[in-house]
This record gives sequence, structure tokens and C-alpha cells, in this order.
Amino acid sequence: MEQITSFLPILLMIAVVYLFMIRPQMKRQKEEKKFSEALKRGDRVITKSGLHGKILELNDDSVLLDAGAGKMRFERSALSLELSKKLNEPEKTEKEKK
Repeated sequence: MEQITSFLPILLMIAVVYLFMIRPQMKRQKEEKKFSEALKRGDRVITKSGLHGKILELNDDSVLLDAGAGKMRFERSALSLELSKKLNEPEKTEKEKK
């Protein structure tokens, strides 16, 4: 019985690390993968470095963006899910804000 109680704190620490660190990261990776697979021509996106653009062409691992000043090629992994969601959300009217 003593052996079990001595391992209990270690088991609790492993459970906490899994629940608060590993599991949310796995969920975030799945969402990023879905986002990357769902991209299509004409989508407005923001890169992780902050460049705004419109998708002109999609390849297996790269994206051609029209950034206004010219066309640039980026890796799909350089596109930001969170920033692109905010960019594509419809603007709320004053009634919806209240």
C-alpha cells in the first residue's frame, strides 16, 4: 500500500501535464491541419509574420499569395489559423455587440 501512495504524486503530475499541455496542443495541431487542407483559391489569409494576402495558387506544400505589392510564395505552414479566422469573420453591427 505504501508503494502505491508514494507513486500517487508522480501519477497526478503526469495527468496534469497531459490534461493542460499535451492534449490542447494536439487539438491545436488538428485544427491547423484542417485549416491547411480547407484552403482554396480566393481565400483571404494572414501569414504568421503578419502579411495579408489573397490565395492565387495552391500546391501540395506551398501557396502563392497576392499581397497587393506583388505575388509571394509561402509554405502552407506559414499561414496563421487564428489571424485568418479574425480576418474572415463578418463584422458585427452595433445591435449584435449589445
